[in-house]
Amino acid sequence: MSAGKILVVDDDPQIRRVMRATLVGHKYVVIDARNGEDALTKNSEELPDLVLLDMNMPGMGGLETCQHLRSGSDVPVIILSVRNSEKDKVAALDAGADDYITKPFGMEELLARIRAALRRSPTSPEGGPHSVATADLEIDFDTRRIHVKGKETRLTPKEFDLLRYLVSQAGKPVPHRELLQAVWGPDYGDEPEYLRVFINQLRKKIEPNPAKPKYILTEPWVGYRFAAM
Repeated sequence: MSAGKILVVDDDPQIRRVMRATLVGHKYVVIDARNGEDALTKNSEELPDLVLLDMNMPGMGGLETCQHLRSGSDVPVIILSVRNSEKDKVAALDAGADDYITKPFGMEELLARIRAALRRSPTSPEGGPHSVATADLEIDFDTRRIHVKGKETRLTPKEFDLLRYLVSQAGKPVPHRELLQAVWGPDYGDEPEYLRVFINQLRKKIEPNPAKPKYILTEPWVGYRFAAM
């Protein structure tokens, strides 16, 4: 049984061969793409479960490709790059990536990141709320649908899971590390830039005034809190 279908996007054929051998050995189905344009076509035709996307490609680069993917798809995207600065990581997350791995990396790390990206549901307390309804926000966690001022709003899987975990702890400050491990997995905890980007994206999508949020509040030096209704 397949563990999932992965689209590998890299202009280096040797890297694609190595990735294919490793991933196939772990029961993933692998699709190759040699550039951004090819990746967009393959994503539409093959409907992969996850995309591994090199950041530095000629022509349409990784960030532009990620933006195009995200504009019409919720497929998880992991950016692979030799760049290790926080600025580059934030740029990738802002473009819609779910995760960022710096080259060179070990295959065990890559496999762990793939499993985390494919994980759809965070660990949440039993008996958590199935829905939220206010004057301008409606969330149905069972159908994964959100309406803001009566208009349906689309969240990426990670945005939705982050919101759901915060709501499950409504009224309580949730530390950064707890949020990262609940949504991305137990191997995470030291990536505060992930939370800054995703919280900012969530606020833009669900808050009446993102500059003065009333739902997702910052707890200085601790984490974030969803304001209890």
